[in-house]
Amino acid sequence: MTVPHQSKSPETMQKPPENHRHMVRRRWLTAIVIVLLIGIPAGYLVISAGQSRRSGLDKELESSATGLVDAVPSRMKQRVFEVPIPGRATHVRYYETSNWKSSRLYVQFNVTSGRLDTFLTELGTHRSALKEGNVTIAPRDSRTVGWNFIPTRVWSGTTHKQKDPRPTQDITVDLSDPAMPRVYVVSTTTP
Repeated sequence: MTVPHQSKSPETMQKPPENHRHMVRRRWLTAIVIVLLIGIPAGYLVISAGQSRRSGLDKELESSATGLVDAVPSRMKQRVFEVPIPGRATHVRYYETSNWKSSRLYVQFNVTSGRLDTFLTELGTHRSALKEGNVTIAPRDSRTVGWNFIPTRVWSGTTHKQKDPRPTQDITVDLSDPAMPRVYVVSTTTP
């Protein structure tokens, strides 16, 4: 007597046991996927949080400053106040004030004689506009940041006025060392 042939259904068929090599490969692949799905976003969040915290601390430090800060103003500040800091300028310091009537950026830096000419040209003025013996920065602005324009130095200055809403810059240059002048600028904008 013959037993009819029974076909095996997929449910009753069993897979052969997984070999060790395939199991190790599958585990590595799972670990890589976990790192990619969890580790990278988590790393991104940690980096982002650190950058945000540093940015907040920088802004807090800047807003709590009560005088000149030894740093180059941000490119945004340079654009808003139209004070392009020349390349290779040294001893750059700045301070910003703001109220409902006006905002001011106080900047000082040392620069070579040639770069002074370039700076003045970029502002829209030139060296011949500097008047010898003229300190154009008001005493109130000088006191704000502790600048002392003593009479024994060689001063030249000009005021670069522009139509609102563009800023007006009071520029005073210490030419006591003609090869390395020190530039003082107060740029004022009104809302």
